[in-house]
Amino acid sequence: MPETAEEIMANARDSLQNVRYNRSIGLKSRALKRRHFWGKLGRTAIAVGAVIVGAGIVGAIIGGIGFEGVMITALAVAGASYFFSKYPKMPIPKAEDLSKENLDVLAGKTEIWLEQQRPALPAPAIKLVDDIGVQLDALAPQLQQLDERQPAALEVRKLVGEHLPELITGYQRIPASLRKEERNGSTPDAQLEDGLKVISKEIDTVTRQLANGELDKLAVRGRFLEMKYIGEESVD
Repeated sequence: MPETAEEIMANARDSLQNVRYNRSIGLKSRALKRRHFWGKLGRTAIAVGAVIVGAGIVGAIIGGIGFEGVMITALAVAGASYFFSKYPKMPIPKAEDLSKENLDVLAGKTEIWLEQQRPALPAPAIKLVDDIGVQLDALAPQLQQLDERQPAALEVRKLVGEHLPELITGYQRIPASLRKEERNGSTPDAQLEDGLKVISKEIDTVTRQLANGELDKLAVRGRFLEMKYIGEESVD
């Protein structure tokens, strides 16, 4: 049955939204996805090569595999190609695991996690999340220079791996029908936006301090968030 104009437009909007939500928000998440893709491609090539070599060995032993053997080999190649091009899926980090990631992949893993949260966020928050993705790209080279044992590393983990996901997951726990309801002069939507702005500003400050080698300042930076960060208490 032919689609109506309204259905066509709705499908087009859904497709555009999927493209928007599925795109990478940063270079680091894109790099992790690319590495995962090439890993799958390599496993696919190995599997296909193994099937072809196996078929050649069998053919050499029995004096040829014949038409049926060729068809079975072709099906095996197709099956291996399909399976290894689909699996394993790109692992999506869990919010509670972000603070445990190695510093050299913390920015990329956080970007991937943020990309998965965008469909559940209001439009202003999506824009802020996209901006944070760009900031995490700038922060990543600094994290690679940071010693895991330094106090500054702990503060970065708290900011990027704890405060940021806690703000967003706290918002997501609020029923959708209540997110625009004003309470104490603000709404959960507004609180989320304000919280993301605070964290965005903090990421920028942390990046600058790391670039300038101001690790002592960064080590005590957590006090600022304790006073200014509004996500955990207000949004929850």
